[in-house]
Amino acid sequence: MEQVKPYNSDASKKSEVEDMFDNIAPKYDLLNHLLSMKIDVAWRNTLVNWMKKDNVKEVLDVATGTGDLAIAVQKGTQAEVVGLDLSQQMLNVGIIKIKKLNLDGRISMQKGDAENLPFEDNRFDAVSVSFGVRNFENLTKGLAELRRVVKENHSVYILEFSKVEGILAPFYMFYFKNILPQIGKLVSKDNRAYTYLPDSVNAFPFGEKMKQILLDTGFKNVEYKKLSLGIATIYKATK
Repeated sequence: MEQVKPYNSDASKKSEVEDMFDNIAPKYDLLNHLLSMKIDVAWRNTLVNWMKKDNVKEVLDVATGTGDLAIAVQKGTQAEVVGLDLSQQMLNVGIIKIKKLNLDGRISMQKGDAENLPFEDNRFDAVSVSFGVRNFENLTKGLAELRRVVKENHSVYILEFSKVEGILAPFYMFYFKNILPQIGKLVSKDNRAYTYLPDSVNAFPFGEKMKQILLDTGFKNVEYKKLSLGIATIYKATK
């Protein structure tokens, strides 16, 4: 799989991703909701509704960013949630948000690396990742870590961009490759962050390919749901 990096410097992808999210953290939530027209809220709720059936008590949210999915999971399942992210600046925004919602007793945020999770094996009732796995430097290693820390017969939930197929595909790709990066650049003042987004999505496996990668990582059962004509997909991979 081709490795796409935000800034194409000599630094590692991991280091560049951390820098990128540190740079855009103050504007990230505004841009996220603006560029997705808040449809990302519905996507996260779909994931939470799927997870609810697992009767979860403790959940790890990897690549938690500013905590939107961690908050949705906590509110939807009443579980204790640990949010983990590479970017301290994103976490700082999330910590303020969580305090305002009086959820700081239920959601803890910590800096950490998805490919080297600081948790014991079989710890969590579920693991979630939204729009984070395509930023992993080593996808196989990251997925194996998610699998390692979830309990046996429990599931990892991955919400990730995929590709629109069919008649609307050209229109969506035009927006995704031409309009979205310009808005992102204008608001975030980071010239590469929102060009990296379509580039990384284009290079990332989805659907049956992603399902096979998860099975090859050792998950025994993988299901997925396409959302909004395939703009995003939720994968449920059971250990």
